[in-house]
Amino acid sequence: MAKVVPDAKSQDSKKKQVSDMFDDISPKYDLLNRVLSMGIDISWRKKVVKLLKKQNPQSILDVATGTADLAIALTKTGANLITGVDISAGMLEVGRKKVQALSLDQKILLQKADAENLPFQDKTFDAVTVAFGVRNFENLEKGLSELHRVLKPHGTLVVLEFSQPTKFPFSQIYQFYFKNVLPLIGKMVSKNASAYTYLPASVSAFPFGKDFETILLQTGFIETQWKELTFGIATIYEGRKK
Repeated sequence: MAKVVPDAKSQDSKKKQVSDMFDDISPKYDLLNRVLSMGIDISWRKKVVKLLKKQNPQSILDVATGTADLAIALTKTGANLITGVDISAGMLEVGRKKVQALSLDQKILLQKADAENLPFQDKTFDAVTVAFGVRNFENLEKGLSELHRVLKPHGTLVVLEFSQPTKFPFSQIYQFYFKNVLPLIGKMVSKNASAYTYLPASVSAFPFGKDFETILLQTGFIETQWKELTFGIATIYEGRKK
């Protein structure tokens, strides 16, 4: 996977750049998500919830939780506790306000943490989720190995991530929107030019589909499978710990 960062001129690590970028755009992040995805991202998260609900997990870790959209949706699984972690304090602050407004403080715990160095003991969670966050890991394999470590035996990992449509003409339409329209709207609303040029660049560099499934297998997951969503704009991946 080619290394893509928000600011190629910066000497900071990818981790620091990503954290700073999300801190900067956090006040407008939810608005931009709804506008730029036309609300489709909500239905994608519902698929993650539906998948996990069948397995009745009692403890879930939501990595790269951002403003807690998925963590909040995961309450529908019936889990006793959902722990959301993110490296951006700004995103977590927005998430905490949403959690409090919904009176979910007793069910959702949000904390700042690095996905590649999680502050949890081995075999802690029944399930781990990541929505639109794995492509931001500085070291993808290290991050996935950490997710594997904190899963209980037979626990489930579900990853929701952007991918790239491959069929004509949707692929061409998507590429034009993603590389031209999306960065323009993102810059206008968030006032951060790099954030929404980084997004399509990071998606283009990400090893989606079979390639990502191979990396899941290499980092210890078994019974892996994946399914394209909305013509291949996003993909949902599943793996288990032995």
